[in-house]
Amino acid sequence: MTETTQYYRVADLPFAIEARPEHFTLLPNYAPFIADADASPMFVLHVSEEAFPDMEGWEHMHTESSEPSLPRVEIYRRAGEWLFRLAYTRDGDIVAVLHTDADWSNVTLSLRHEALRFAVDSAAMMSYACCAAPHRALLFHASAVMRSGKGFLFLGRSGTGKSTHSQLWLSAFPEAELLNDDNPVVRILPDDCVQVYGSPWSGKTPCYRNLSVPVAALVQLQQAPSNAICPLKMTQAYPFLLSSVNGLKLVPAIMDRLYDTIAQLLGHCKVYKLDCLPNLEAAQLCAQTCLS
Repeated sequence: MTETTQYYRVADLPFAIEARPEHFTLLPNYAPFIADADASPMFVLHVSEEAFPDMEGWEHMHTESSEPSLPRVEIYRRAGEWLFRLAYTRDGDIVAVLHTDADWSNVTLSLRHEALRFAVDSAAMMSYACCAAPHRALLFHASAVMRSGKGFLFLGRSGTGKSTHSQLWLSAFPEAELLNDDNPVVRILPDDCVQVYGSPWSGKTPCYRNLSVPVAALVQLQQAPSNAICPLKMTQAYPFLLSSVNGLKLVPAIMDRLYDTIAQLLGHCKVYKLDCLPNLEAAQLCAQTCLS
């Protein structure tokens, strides 16, 4: 069947997905980001239901997995090419394989049909994070809210309560809105303004908003028996932000760009650590401090 190429823009950075028309009906989260055709997309993701590529000659580099219920990503390399094998869970079967050239301009995704949404989202996020790095754009693992024309990002390990804290802001402040609940993009623009953007990737919360606002603050969350907040120095904030951004950190060139963008970000944005309970007082304390 004939394939279709659809173009998208996230944080004003273009990419494309090439797939059969029926595949796009299973990807409604990308619809708000549809854009006109672009002559120079950052990458083109080719979606295929053909057999997975042969593993001969590939060197295993790393396996990314944590909790049993979270996805597993096996990373392989061969002569400048990269291959990623994806599974739904730490011990599950491989359901998709992503193959990319050295510069990530062309990416092929082989998948099982039942895993299409999971596979495309995983592949597009990885490709976007790597290709966006030279554009001073970072894909954060965070929850982001908007209030009074400003953006606030809540970061922390899985289970810390990022989504819960965002919901507390929505309850505490009627004018607050959720921008993205899992993977917002932060970009430093040419005029050094720092913006946070919605994306097609929002975890379990269907929040796919093609909007952006200036960043007011990034907040590291940590569960605690009482609420307290303090600013972080650059040396304290840097390693935490690095652990919160997506990108293929095995590649020195990509890693260098991530390092540099994070350093620039810290020169323009406030970063706080919030020890918190899951209550409205934590949201009120955070907002009062970040806006002071």
